[in-house]
Amino acid sequence: MSKRITFLSAVAFGALTIAGTFTAPASAKDKMMKSEMSGEKTVMVGGAAMYPSKNIIQNAVNSKDHTTLVAAVKAAGLVKTLEGKGPFTVFAPTNEAFAKLPAGTVDNLVKPENKATLTKILTYHVVPGKLEASDLTDGKKLKTVEGEELTVKNSGGTVMLVDAKGGSSTVTIPNVNQSNGVIHVVDTVLMP
Repeated sequence: MSKRITFLSAVAFGALTIAGTFTAPASAKDKMMKSEMSGEKTVMVGGAAMYPSKNIIQNAVNSKDHTTLVAAVKAAGLVKTLEGKGPFTVFAPTNEAFAKLPAGTVDNLVKPENKATLTKILTYHVVPGKLEASDLTDGKKLKTVEGEELTVKNSGGTVMLVDAKGGSSTVTIPNVNQSNGVIHVVDTVLMP
C-alpha cells in the first residue's frame, strides 16, 4: 500500500474517531464479551466484531481489512450517505482487493479532481435495499446505486459478482448485518 493511501487511511480513521462515530473496545476478547453481553450476534471482519446495531460506517472503521475502502469513501464524500437510513447492501472490497488494481490506480482515484470517478466506482458496490446471501441467486441482476448492473453467479454455495467489464469478485464473508443494511466482503474491486 502506498504512503498516500496509508496517510489517507489514517486521516479518515482519525477524522471518524474524532467525530465520535464509534468507541473501540480494547481487544478482540473485549469486543466479543461486549457482543455477548449486548445479546447481538456479531461477525468478525478484519479482526473486529461487526455490530448489527451500528451503521455501515461505524462498523467499517473498525475493520483493519477495510482501511483503503474507508479512506476512499471519505475522499468521495460518501460517509454521511452510508451512515444514513438505507437500507443498503454493500459489497465491501478489502485492502487486498484494492491492491490488485494496477499500481497507482488508488492514489490517482483519491485525488480531488477524480472524485466523480471514485464515486462512480464506490457506488457501483452499493445496491439499494438489504439483500442477504440467500437473495443472491444465480443469474440475478442487481441494479447498483451507480446505475449499472452486477450479475450474480452462485455455484455450490460460492457467491460471485460479475461486473460490467466481465470481471468477477467472490463474496468471502456474507451477511454482515448493519443497522442500515448488510455488508458482504468481496475479494476484488468491481468496475462499472
